[in-house]
Amino acid sequence: MEDPTGITALAEILPADPGADEQVDWAAAEARWGTRLPRDYKAFMSVYGGGSFNEVCVLMPLPKEYIQWDPGTFEGETENARYTWEMLDGQEGLDIDPDHILAWGVTSGPDILCWLTTDPDPDKWPVLVCGRHTPDDFTLFPCGMVEFLRKLLLDEFDPYPLSIDLRGASPRYVHWFEQQRRWKAGLDPVSGELRTTTF
Repeated sequence: MEDPTGITALAEILPADPGADEQVDWAAAEARWGTRLPRDYKAFMSVYGGGSFNEVCVLMPLPKEYIQWDPGTFEGETENARYTWEMLDGQEGLDIDPDHILAWGVTSGPDILCWLTTDPDPDKWPVLVCGRHTPDDFTLFPCGMVEFLRKLLLDEFDPYPLSIDLRGASPRYVHWFEQQRRWKAGLDPVSGELRTTTF
């Protein structure tokens, strides 16, 4: 049976931490943001949860209690993306109300990965990248969040959509709680190896 969210295809190239289901209160999350959220994002949260791979961080819709540092929610990066749009007076060729920009991820670039939420069906929201060192400050990609990540990992975009280059890297997704547990144990949050530097 075909997977409409694309999460099965993504999982073939991006391993997840076992049991990483974020168990999001979707009713509360959608009430907070005043909209339904895409099915592929919900599937991502149930398989991967909030966390990161290769300097790409996927944000959660609501805050959670944490061990060491705030793992990140839509809130701050959405404000950053909307502010950047307004500060730059938009992007030629894109007619966007900044209130329809909703961030779901961020890179170390630092790029902000967003949805453009103008369509009433969240499963049709395209990805909008607010790039720091990209050819355009804002670039629209006609695919959902999970498909965007899959294409990113398979290097199917031309031009490349981010300020950081992930090509050739071996991706491994690490849940935010596991990252913080490793840090407290003296391990590198990403690799799990003994930490050689102090913070």
